[in-house]
This record gives sequence, C-alpha cells and structure tokens, in this order.
Amino acid sequence: MSPRIPVPRFAHGSRVPGWDDAVDLTKDPAEVPDPASTPVPEDLRLEIETAMAKYPDRRSAAIPALHAAQARHGWCSPEAIDQVACVMRLTPAYLTSVATFYDMLENEPRPVHHDVYVCTNITCSMLGGDELLQELVAATGENPSIHVRGFECLGACDIAPMAAVDGEYIGPLQTVDAVRIVEDLESGRDVLPEKNIRYRQSVDPGVQPGAEEFHPPEHPQRADTAGLTEAEQRSDRPGPSAPIETLPDEAREDEDTDT
Repeated sequence: MSPRIPVPRFAHGSRVPGWDDAVDLTKDPAEVPDPASTPVPEDLRLEIETAMAKYPDRRSAAIPALHAAQARHGWCSPEAIDQVACVMRLTPAYLTSVATFYDMLENEPRPVHHDVYVCTNITCSMLGGDELLQELVAATGENPSIHVRGFECLGACDIAPMAAVDGEYIGPLQTVDAVRIVEDLESGRDVLPEKNIRYRQSVDPGVQPGAEEFHPPEHPQRADTAGLTEAEQRSDRPGPSAPIETLPDEAREDEDTDT
C-alpha cells in the first residue's frame, strides 16, 4: 500500500474551490426570463417539464433540470441557466445558487469526458479511498477524456471504498481496480460490472446464494424504471404539474386590499 498522502484543502477548509466567493451586489435584481425572448429547445423543455411533474413543488426539479441542460450545453452556462429558468419560471439567480452548490454541476466550460468521482470522506478514506484516488490519477495519466477527482461524500458507505463512474456507483474497490477502470473506459466496455451496484442483487454477495455470479441483464433497468412495463418506460409516470406560486397582479392587489 502506498503511503498516505494528505488530501489538499483550500484555506477555507473545503476541497472545493469557489464556494465562498462573494456575491456581486452591483447586479440588477433578477427576473424570470421572458418566454417570448428566451428560445428553449423542445427536447430540453420536455425533459424539464417531465421532471417538474414528479414533484409537488416545481423547485424540487432544479437539479435534474440543470443536469439536463448541462448534458445539452456541456456545462451550466448562462444560456443553459436562462433556458431552465424560463421553463421552470424561476430566476436565474435561484438556479445559479443550486448550480454552484452541487459539485456535479459544472460552472465553467469543459471538454466532454468520462467523470470518475472517488469518495474520500471518512468511511471510504479509512478503507483506502485516498490511495484509490492516487492510483486512478496515476492510471489515467495524461488522458484528457477521463476526469478523475476526489469527492467529499457520495453517500454509499456500505460499499466503501467506492467511486461514481459516469454516474454509476461501483464498489467496494481496491487500488488494483484503478487500472481496470481506466481500461474499461478507454475501450468502451462496462466498467467493472461485477462491482456495479445496478447489476447486483445485494451489496453483500453472501446474502443470496449465487449472487456473486449475477451478470448484467441483456437490457438493464435503472432503479427509476424497475417494475414498469415497456410502454410505461417510454412515457414518464403521470403526475400533477406543480403550481406556479407567483400571484398575478390582480390577485396580489386583492390580497393587499383584504389585509
């Protein structure tokens, strides 16, 4: 095992830069973008509206909506933020606060690449997460198509040490798995399917006999489509559209008169 190397931190104590940047108080008050002057691609609009329909409060769809915009634009650009804000009827400032808080939302232009997030929080760190991160960085070398970084917590302590590879949770991992992960990504193969929790009946192979021999299904289902028929998978589950909380001017005037 390689010697433990302290994880570098910024002066404010975090491993993530920019979270404590001061707000620009000179900007004009934010407004909800006007649909008449804010073109939104129809497929992006549909994806955002589908996400909004899943929640009683449309603001709960901010993260999946921003992910959808990032997938189209490559990052949460001002244009992407405006498009999401237009559909969700929110201010760009509200969505910017979400985009700058969550590490998996990019706020600067970046090349398209594979994302490998290695959890380095307490449980994973104690079980070798920091060493795994070092091995992955070394295995990646100068390959610009693979982006490896440490992550504060991925919420999967039961499979520590673990990593998220293009959104797929994989673990428990060993340092020797680093080379295999990079090779699988470079060749276009499924990354360590035997350790991908989406393909496993249990995180503990001993729970069910033969679970260690479980192989990826021919057409694997994700958790949010498990149990649905083929027709139901093609269309999103029905749900009420979230109401718009902003009162029209007439209703606001009536409310002021009543008080």
